[in-house]
Amino acid sequence: MELRALQYFVTVAEELHFGRAAQRLRIVQPAVSQQITRLERELGVRLLDRTSRRVRLTPAGERVLDAAREALAAAARVRVVAGEPAAALRIGLASCVTTRVDRALARLRDAERPAEPTLVDLPVAARLDAVRDGELDLALVRGAVTTTAVTVARAWSEPLHAVLSHDHPAASTPAIGLHDLDPQGLRLPARDNDPLLHDAILAALPSAPPRPPAGDLLNVLFEVGRDPAGWTLMPAEQLAATRSDRVLSLPLDPPVTIDGHVVTSQATPESCVASYVAAFAD
Repeated sequence: MELRALQYFVTVAEELHFGRAAQRLRIVQPAVSQQITRLERELGVRLLDRTSRRVRLTPAGERVLDAAREALAAAARVRVVAGEPAAALRIGLASCVTTRVDRALARLRDAERPAEPTLVDLPVAARLDAVRDGELDLALVRGAVTTTAVTVARAWSEPLHAVLSHDHPAASTPAIGLHDLDPQGLRLPARDNDPLLHDAILAALPSAPPRPPAGDLLNVLFEVGRDPAGWTLMPAEQLAATRSDRVLSLPLDPPVTIDGHVVTSQATPESCVASYVAAFAD
């Protein structure tokens, strides 16, 4: 049984889609299908039910998935014990550490080629410059990256939530639409803090708002919390990592999402980019 087949199976099980799994692995889709078929034949069980519309794990596949992950992690530990040290991996990101980041760090440490991550808190512009100049191995950003000086790969999407005062008229509703929010009440962190996220939020609004009062994130949450008409938008995962009893959050209806990207230097091998994307993917 090859570790490669187990890695392919785990990726398909996480994506529940052969095309997306192939993209993550940076190989062609038929190669993924062949490895899964070979693994099923070797184990004597069907791991995946697949139709033209969906892919799902069989009961045997659910059992094998846990064991496959354990086997891949064990193989990574064997390499370390045998003298292959974990490679240092410098990751640029914002100061808040989300559940996604925690999960990704564990995946990187237990990967087939283990890495020992170091987190570096930098503003977005400095993050991109540091990746370009080789001072960081990768960076995480939300929103569209237009520069061609680095390699940009989408790794995840997450919903934007409306953040309101407890006294806001919509505070008791299960969800809120962007058209129902008063543009005059918008508060946003200063664009210099995170221009990509700032621009992505403005682009999601149905119409151009008045110039929103700005500050750092803590000041924005403070202003929203004391103004019954005030509001802001935040990515759900950033919001979950931010604790404030002064405000509450509501999902948007219809939902609006924002993409998260892994940014690497143009010299980074494609196989490494794929492993980074896989670590931070859903």
